[in-house]
Amino acid sequence: MGFFIMIAIAVWVGSMVVWYLVSNLLKSKDVDKIKSRLAGKEPKVKLKKKDGGPALIRSEDLQTGKFALRILKKFDLQPKLQTMLEQAGLKWRVARLIHACLACFLIGYLCVHFFLPPKFRVLGLIPAVLCGLLPILHVSRTKASRLHRFEELFPDSLEFVSRSMRAGHAFSVSLEMIHREFQEPLASEFKRAFEEHNLGLPLDVALEKLAKRVPLLDVQFFVSAVLLQKRTGGNLAEILDKLAGIIRERFKLRGKIRSISAHGKMTGTALSSIPIVVSVLMYFSNRDYILFFFNDELGNYMIVAGIALQLLGYWIIQQIVKIEV
Repeated sequence: MGFFIMIAIAVWVGSMVVWYLVSNLLKSKDVDKIKSRLAGKEPKVKLKKKDGGPALIRSEDLQTGKFALRILKKFDLQPKLQTMLEQAGLKWRVARLIHACLACFLIGYLCVHFFLPPKFRVLGLIPAVLCGLLPILHVSRTKASRLHRFEELFPDSLEFVSRSMRAGHAFSVSLEMIHREFQEPLASEFKRAFEEHNLGLPLDVALEKLAKRVPLLDVQFFVSAVLLQKRTGGNLAEILDKLAGIIRERFKLRGKIRSISAHGKMTGTALSSIPIVVSVLMYFSNRDYILFFFNDELGNYMIVAGIALQLLGYWIIQQIVKIEV
């Protein structure tokens, strides 16, 4: 089993090295072409008719990682992963994310495979799967951090749009001005919405795409308010000011709830850590008592059930202290 896994890793590493060398070779050829064009030494080449022009929007590379993309397409996971990467602000491709997950899985399995005795090497799949999920966890945490930063800057941007509209600017121009006045990720998202509208996309469609890229309740309120004002009329500047005030009050309430629920979270963490600490202490004080859970079949069932119940209890505690605002 381990021999075949090492062969698979060697094949995967070799293919990645070949792909890296070929891509660098192609890039060097492009650089040589640019230098020859600047020097005026570009040979005349007959132009051939192409089926279509260059794409304005970057699409997913369907040639890199065909097998992984085919599996994701079968289970309808590629659009979800692509949306997650886009919301996280990472310029990764889906194939790169899948390759990173496979690499972490193989590395985690090999690390556990060489340390565990032969009888328990099958259990190495559990930490290997956890290691394989690390890239997705990184993307998820990056997405959460980016959305939290967007949510912090959003009330100020609403007040900025309100002031600029009172000064005489159009709503679409106010969206473009956000790009120059605010930081990321809010600047890039509103700039993209303005450019989509400037290239011919209707304003309501551009705002709906903004709400889809930034799945926050406050953004949905903002889009709904703008679309409703566009259809029925009203003072949009005053609506945006009130919406910014409501968002700030929600932030204050959320901070109070976090301070109150911090004790429950610490309690859940402490209760979940007690069995681990006790097991380590018992291993050094009474090793035979702990080895029973690994050497005996009944002990194996008991330790699996204990870990499952411990995870279930931790999840229940987290759900109790988790309060949505």
